[in-house]
Amino acid sequence: MKKLIGFIVIVFGLVFIYAPIIILAVYSFLDTPNIGAAGNFTLDNYITLFTTEELSQMIWGTVILALVSAVISTFLGTIGAIGTYYSRRRTQAFVNTVNQVPVVNADVVTGFSICILLVILFGMSKETFFPLVVGHVTMCTPFVYLSVLPKLKQMDQSIYEAALDLGASPAHALMSVVIPQLAGGIISGFMLAVTLSLDDYFIATYTKPATFDTISTYVVNATRGSHTEIKTALWALSTVIFVLVVLIVIGMNLFSDNKEGKEKMQKA
Repeated sequence: MKKLIGFIVIVFGLVFIYAPIIILAVYSFLDTPNIGAAGNFTLDNYITLFTTEELSQMIWGTVILALVSAVISTFLGTIGAIGTYYSRRRTQAFVNTVNQVPVVNADVVTGFSICILLVILFGMSKETFFPLVVGHVTMCTPFVYLSVLPKLKQMDQSIYEAALDLGASPAHALMSVVIPQLAGGIISGFMLAVTLSLDDYFIATYTKPATFDTISTYVVNATRGSHTEIKTALWALSTVIFVLVVLIVIGMNLFSDNKEGKEKMQKA
């Protein structure tokens, strides 16, 4: 009975999460402007998505912003995790506590605070994209830190010490021994940073230039308007993003399984 109840709960949870996405994906291939109404199969929504210059600029701008923010966040989060791990306990406790603040803090507070600090107090123009990048880096870096830190704790410290004993400099030992051991956490942190940047709305709203839109801000503005073609094209965009995320997750899991299999074979 407990197994049956657990199975029902899991199925209900999966249906609750994925049913709306599947319905949206189905209607992205129909010619109806309203979800719930009958329609005929069509690829017009995808054609509009990939041929409308406004949508293309918005998508590419969002992707570039996400990649730039993720690269900076991954570097800062990785270096921060390594530095904290090899620090004293009090320093570790302090940095871990401070790192939790942006994670727990509401995005609207972070975005508004950065807007006040950089734009109002320092007089920096939002048209430079600098406040927007700073906001996304501030949001993503703590999550990269939390992804890398567990890998440091799992790492065999004797390998790093052995590299130093064999004559390697601390920098060479870091790049040749420590970083490869953290690869899984670094990649996970990078992907998480990309996802967070793509999904952000509040920070982008307060810090973005007036003529620039991310996917989130564009979707919110478009759903308030009356352009039916744009709305249905955004259904297609949502489906494309979901499919890409699924493929990336499957690829990462396959890579992880292959890596674990090779390590077991080497140990055997």
